[in-house]
Amino acid sequence: MSKEKFYITTAIAYASQKPHFGNTYEVIMTDCIARYKRQQGYDVFFMTGTDEHGQKVENLAREAGVSPKEYVDQVSGQIKEVWDLMGASYDHFIRTTDEDHEKAVQHIFKKLYDQGDIYKGEYEGWYCTPDEAFFTDTQVTDGKCPDCGRPVQRAKEEAYFFKMSKYADRLIKHIEENPEFIEPESRRKEMLNNFLYAGLQDLCVSRTSFKWGIPVSFDDKHVIYVWIDALSNYITGLGFDPDCEKSENYKKYWPADVHIIGKDILRFHTIYWPILLMAMGEPLPKKVFGHPWFNVGQDKMSKSRGNVFYADDMAKRFGVDGVRYYALSEMPYANDGSITYENVITRYNNDLANNLGNLVSRTIAMAKKYFDGIVPAPAGEAEPDPDLKAAALEAVAAFQKNMDTYHIADALEAVFSMLRRANKYIDETTPWSLAKDPAAKDRLGTVLYNLLESIRIAAVLLTPAIPSTCASIFAQLGTDKTEYNTLTAFGALEAGKALGEAEMLFSRIDEKKMLEEIAAEAAANAPAAPKKPEGIAQIGIDDFMAVELRSAQVLTCEKVKKAKKLLKLELDLGYEKRQVVSGIAAFYAPEDLIGKKIIVVANLKPAKLCGIESNGMILASGEEQVRVVFLAEETPLGERIR
Repeated sequence: MSKEKFYITTAIAYASQKPHFGNTYEVIMTDCIARYKRQQGYDVFFMTGTDEHGQKVENLAREAGVSPKEYVDQVSGQIKEVWDLMGASYDHFIRTTDEDHEKAVQHIFKKLYDQGDIYKGEYEGWYCTPDEAFFTDTQVTDGKCPDCGRPVQRAKEEAYFFKMSKYADRLIKHIEENPEFIEPESRRKEMLNNFLYAGLQDLCVSRTSFKWGIPVSFDDKHVIYVWIDALSNYITGLGFDPDCEKSENYKKYWPADVHIIGKDILRFHTIYWPILLMAMGEPLPKKVFGHPWFNVGQDKMSKSRGNVFYADDMAKRFGVDGVRYYALSEMPYANDGSITYENVITRYNNDLANNLGNLVSRTIAMAKKYFDGIVPAPAGEAEPDPDLKAAALEAVAAFQKNMDTYHIADALEAVFSMLRRANKYIDETTPWSLAKDPAAKDRLGTVLYNLLESIRIAAVLLTPAIPSTCASIFAQLGTDKTEYNTLTAFGALEAGKALGEAEMLFSRIDEKKMLEEIAAEAAANAPAAPKKPEGIAQIGIDDFMAVELRSAQVLTCEKVKKAKKLLKLELDLGYEKRQVVSGIAAFYAPEDLIGKKIIVVANLKPAKLCGIESNGMILASGEEQVRVVFLAEETPLGERIR
């Protein structure tokens, strides 16, 4: 009999920079669910990966002086390393630069175009480069992106559009009739009230202002925009291609049982993605779960704020399972979680070191001391045995109920509540006192058996969350009763078997000492304040005003033969055109500059570079890494810069 399938995905991480702890939470959560489902006997397919195209990557690669592909190879590799370190048990890691994905995306775009759902037009609006999103005048406030709060730029370009409104009513009906499609419930209401009921605009699905993307197969000056490119990974990663026969993986696993995503990209996954699937005639995912964020205290985690936590750095202090446990236990179901080093240390010490680790250590030590390392057989029952057994079975029921609805922190709390009950049971039964009375040998054996079995039950339940720790617990118990189906009753641990070697699970952390170490390390790694340049002569306002800085637009740009560092540019200053030679070829390709508005020193004496006359100088910053100063698109040509 074949197993029931379960297909789960993360959102694919954007390959722009190393993922911080908030990004990493998503893969930890998804991995926990995938492991839990495997325990229950499901045929699980867990997919994650990286989203690698777009203007932001193109810009970052240019700043780094490498090609976009070289840039994303490095960052995608870094993301995969973090996922692997955190124990992510994914079945496929997809990259949107994979050849089969790119071909499938081109075929999807062409299919939608051929059936009339995509058309060519022109887009004018506000563009946010970090979010790679367009916004209307009414959505933008004070020149800032409504999603991330960063500045937007006015953009106008030819583009292909997808007819969103054609499918809006059908999507609204689906969401209203399937309340489990978007969870938590608050996110569902947000999508309906803020976006769908208000009416959908057609979606821009191609760009011409940058080149780092999948070309439109029939119009190669356009690249396919992120919505079709990145969102399609959930099916292309299963081998889907509209021009080919459906793959076995696609037939077996699609539709997805759940997409686990951050709440900030819910609109794209619950509106754009299902509408694209409707247009292709494919089934919709069963559920999209929008998880909250991890804040640092009350503030959003942000590299620019200098308050970023990284999972790999944390693992050096708390171990991988320590990081996994904090992530899963501290994130509420619908509201944002919080992370500070003080909170991590407190939860580590209280839950992992004191509650779980100490219980295992004490129990194994007593069993070795009093029963020569053999699991004793229970004999009879006395108070408070029924309470402990009931607590264990209640933990199993509560854990399953909460895991099935993705209340993961509540599921873990149910287990740790049972462990606290087991620690109390030690105080109630005082095994060290029973050991002094030969007549109480059977009672002592029963007490230790109950403790060992409670630990085994906890380890089975906690395996999806802290797998390495639980593997160690099973080894110390000397048991192969590690499967979920052993939890139907109390007593699956086999008496008479030898316990394994004792092993310390979690050592208690000295909070004061660790916080001092963290502070010292942060101070040592803080960037040095820029030194004031020496020997720069002061100038008067007349000297400065003698320099004519003018706005100009790059009309043409080409490399200078036999001069690897030079580019030859034709500039339009509005009132005249002129030629400038600039030593920036190591940092910019000609196509990166064409059409851009820049600042030029317009009254510089002409000079010859490699025999080519240069009439001006382009403003740029930096030495080891040169950055041209670009102007806003709406800047008039020839305008004086003061």
